[in-house]
Amino acid sequence: MNRRQFVQTLPMLPPLAAQTASPSTDPRNIRGGSLIPKEGYVDQPYVVITRDGAWLCVLTTGRGVEGEPAQHIVASISRDKGATWSPLIDIEPANGPEASWVMPLLTPYGRVYVFYTYNKDNLRSVEGCNSPAFAKRVDTLGYYAFKYSDDNGRTWSKERYYISMRPMRIDRENLYAGKVLFFWGVGKPIVDRGKMWFGFAKVGKWGNPGGMVESQGCFIRSDNIFTVRDSSKIEFTLLPDGDEGLRAPKGPVSDEANLVALSDGSLYATYRTIDGYNCQAYSRDGGHKWTPSEYATYGPGGRRIKHPRAANFVKKFSNGKFLLWYHNHGGEAVHAASWNYYLNRNPAWISGGAEKNGYIHWSEPEILLYDDNPATGISYPDFIEDGGRYFVTETQKSIARVHEIDRTLLEGLWAQSDNRTLTRKGLILEANGPGEHDMPRLPLLTEGAGFAFDFRIRLRELSPGQTILDARDSSGRGVAVTTTDRFTLQLSMSDGSAKAAWDSDPGTHPGTLRIGEWQHVTVIVDAGPRIITWIVNGVLNDGGAVREYGWGRFSPALRDVNGASKLKLAPVIFGQLGDFRVYGRHLRTSEAVGNLRASA
Repeated sequence: MNRRQFVQTLPMLPPLAAQTASPSTDPRNIRGGSLIPKEGYVDQPYVVITRDGAWLCVLTTGRGVEGEPAQHIVASISRDKGATWSPLIDIEPANGPEASWVMPLLTPYGRVYVFYTYNKDNLRSVEGCNSPAFAKRVDTLGYYAFKYSDDNGRTWSKERYYISMRPMRIDRENLYAGKVLFFWGVGKPIVDRGKMWFGFAKVGKWGNPGGMVESQGCFIRSDNIFTVRDSSKIEFTLLPDGDEGLRAPKGPVSDEANLVALSDGSLYATYRTIDGYNCQAYSRDGGHKWTPSEYATYGPGGRRIKHPRAANFVKKFSNGKFLLWYHNHGGEAVHAASWNYYLNRNPAWISGGAEKNGYIHWSEPEILLYDDNPATGISYPDFIEDGGRYFVTETQKSIARVHEIDRTLLEGLWAQSDNRTLTRKGLILEANGPGEHDMPRLPLLTEGAGFAFDFRIRLRELSPGQTILDARDSSGRGVAVTTTDRFTLQLSMSDGSAKAAWDSDPGTHPGTLRIGEWQHVTVIVDAGPRIITWIVNGVLNDGGAVREYGWGRFSPALRDVNGASKLKLAPVIFGQLGDFRVYGRHLRTSEAVGNLRASA
């Protein structure tokens, strides 16, 4: 198998070691998390911290799979920050109409509201837009309902209340002319200046076997939910104004709107598409009007953020910083061939956000969570801040867990733009310029381990076959970095049997190689998720316009890539090699960015 054939299969390698994996030692591995209770199917586990200090988690569950009858909403309580949970508490029973996609809101006086999609008319099938003519999935239609609890989630109101929603064009043009409304929401409501908002998606065309083939992003706002105790008197407004919700620049899908508030009261929303990117929008008037549809970028005028049709969540923390959850692949390249835009939700990536002049600027990303099996989906997170500690919940649809996040990972993201520190932790070799050195021993590629090469380089040309570093023995075992025929740098690894290779991004977008300029390059081999990343001039390669991924997987069969006893630096190069470092651990993206600025 040639290099290109190999790397193209990397994102979907089979879980060779997953069946016999020992308990996780890497906090990013989801298998080390604490289980959240469920019946069978489990989705969207969202947490609020009640006034007694406990965690109240609400979620959608059922004994079958997603969309089957008896799907309903439940609650569970933890008093040890998600380590253990109470038995499930019905908010809506399994023997009633479908109740799904529950979102919790904690009021200042302790009441907890939950908002959810409720199949009030108990429809058993709906007319679809393609053959066969009827779809049996009825969990994304009906009425927006809500209930409340005044005892921290132990019991829930017998009364069920409904939010009236005016029909919009997407409703009137559905196959029921708006008499049946199709919609669902994700995430949790946000609170700012005494008002509450939550995002959701209206569905226009419904395809079989249950695909939402046309959608728009909308919001519900309440200005009096915190001041009125009589739930029947709560007032709700459907936003944005007018007949259209938030839309994608190209495709028909714009769903799962998720939002935060900025310091000046502006709102920032993200939502997913099928275009290979997530979208972003700002509102400066409380959600009535929004900026024109555009793909999300790392900053105003910056490069687009790649993302499939998967949960794309944004969170604001008590320090005023933000976090963005996404999957870091997609882009225009995916439209050159058939693309299942629901797949590849592993690993989960995050970027840290800071507000500047009314806009959020996003950092280069880090891996937050992964599973040993690349086919496992990790989605619908909730971020919890409790006593100075950070946690995240997630679901794979049949399993849901809670994980504590290493706070230094988040702090590194939030401080990335100002980081000018040269990382010395794990540094096992430092050199300057070409030469031969004793090769330090690289760690075995077992969970949580890895290594990194970090260097400055200036190339006069990008012709293939140049060797930046070579620590291979006569059998080919070891590691090397060379130039390719795609004007990229390639890392090659071999243990004498198993091999792996991944190159930096081709093309001319930010983060690619250029001629005649000093550039800072870091290549990271992360043996937790078994992923190779390239960071060029502080930009983590994302594939650009040429490929779906800028990062690549390597097989778990590859473990020991130590080869020659000597490391040759720049034995064949048309240019100059500057500061060079070897780390006996995988670096974080934020550390690589800090190394860039420290050497500037």
